[in-house]
Amino acid sequence: MQRYAVGLIGFGLGGAIFHAPMIAAVPGLRLARIASRSAGEEALRPYPGVQRDDTPQAMLDDPSIDLVVVCTPNASHYGLAKAALQAGKHVVVDKPFVLSSAEGDELAALAREKGLKLSVYQNRRWDGDFLTLRSAVASGELGAIHTYRAHFDRYAPQVKVRWKEQAQPGAGVLWDLGSHLIDQALQLFGTPRAVTAHLSLQRDGAQVEDAFELVLDHGATKSILHAGALVRAPGPRYQVHGTLGSFVKSGIDPQEDALKAGVRPGDAGWGHDAPAAYAIITLADGSHRAVETVPGAYESFYQGVHRAIAEDGPVAVPAREAVDVVRVIELALRSHHERRTVDFA
Repeated sequence: MQRYAVGLIGFGLGGAIFHAPMIAAVPGLRLARIASRSAGEEALRPYPGVQRDDTPQAMLDDPSIDLVVVCTPNASHYGLAKAALQAGKHVVVDKPFVLSSAEGDELAALAREKGLKLSVYQNRRWDGDFLTLRSAVASGELGAIHTYRAHFDRYAPQVKVRWKEQAQPGAGVLWDLGSHLIDQALQLFGTPRAVTAHLSLQRDGAQVEDAFELVLDHGATKSILHAGALVRAPGPRYQVHGTLGSFVKSGIDPQEDALKAGVRPGDAGWGHDAPAAYAIITLADGSHRAVETVPGAYESFYQGVHRAIAEDGPVAVPAREAVDVVRVIELALRSHHERRTVDFA
């Protein structure tokens, strides 16, 4: 198997928890350089031989680096991804891709021009609950879907001193958790005809929105997406209703908590859901049953990146799909500020 050297820009929570372990889980990828001023020896211990740099320039100048991963504050994604593509590197960008659809289109065109792979880390396509839901919808058992509700709620009453919660471009829960919820809805039902959004600042001291509700109009299907920071007793994660039945799932995929606890792909129980959290499908005749959750597999993203580079094939999350997510966020912000429904164009 051909191995590719990877440079990771950023080693905060996202880089250390969501990216580095997934890169290390793919035999064909080798984490070679990390650009981070704050990464200490203890954090780098699982990656022997990795070179730490204070800035990204060294990895961009290094001809041995094949793939650059950008996991930095959202406002810096565009500039770093562009620099990496111009340096001849394949690129993965953490979600959200960029802060405007025009920037995304430009990067996609640059990658095509240079014959490079460009992908966005929408890892929650490989949440076990979403994989299970996607299978149920595709099976036709629920009939034609008319209502899709997805929640990403938390109870975090204190505003933290971090860039995601400060008044700056790309901050706020819409760019953060909204990227996941929107991407999942678009994977199921495609781009919407129109977007309606309500954003809120729920917590004392909040500088940017920490809650939202979006309605994506897909025609006969409506996606209602919700996130909140003051939800002490969350309800179902997914409620999906069709002409023949309903799918209801509570709880959240366990991979994030497992990664924070030091569990890695391949370890016992990786990606497996608790039986008490299995989804319930209820059919038109009143019958209902529990549905075992498909194991989650965030490592599948980087396995696909390796395959795309090695075989010169498509990536699992192409830039054009990530641009659609950004476009929905742009329209959601416009909808909220103008207090109206905005057509997708």
